[in-house]
Amino acid sequence: MSINRVIISGNLTRDPELRRTQSGMAIMSFGVAVNDRRRNQQTGEWEDYANFVDCTMFGNRAESLSNYLSKGTKVAIEGKLRWSQWEREGQKRSKLEVIVDELEFMSSRDRQQGGYQNNGYQQGGYQGGYQGDGGYQAAPAPAPAPSIDATSSVYDDDIPF
Repeated sequence: MSINRVIISGNLTRDPELRRTQSGMAIMSFGVAVNDRRRNQQTGEWEDYANFVDCTMFGNRAESLSNYLSKGTKVAIEGKLRWSQWEREGQKRSKLEVIVDELEFMSSRDRQQGGYQNNGYQQGGYQGGYQGDGGYQAAPAPAPAPSIDATSSVYDDDIPF
């Protein structure tokens, strides 16, 4: 048995490109930059290295989401890897891409930019409550997660599994 699932989060590297198959199905292509953190052997400091991932989404959701995505948008993506190869001008080409099953916005735009604003919507859904007068009241923002000291002495032996 094999498992082909991938979860990434990062920023779009370009505006999405929407095209259609001959049968009319929407295909949205975009790129996501995902940072990989490594320790520099010479300085001992942690450094971020960008990985650029090509992503493709199909169908009506792709068409709808293309209106809200733009370069720089922070997203979380779940999908599967697909490898493809082709030949162009006598040169063999190949690529590994993510076929997107789920896409979640990790940030919101300001209204001045012509987009939408968070207005009580959080990553997991609406965070608020219904009021008897027909309106909604946004819930207070959740407390920030506690910070973890990465330099603390946690070893594999301390983990119970």
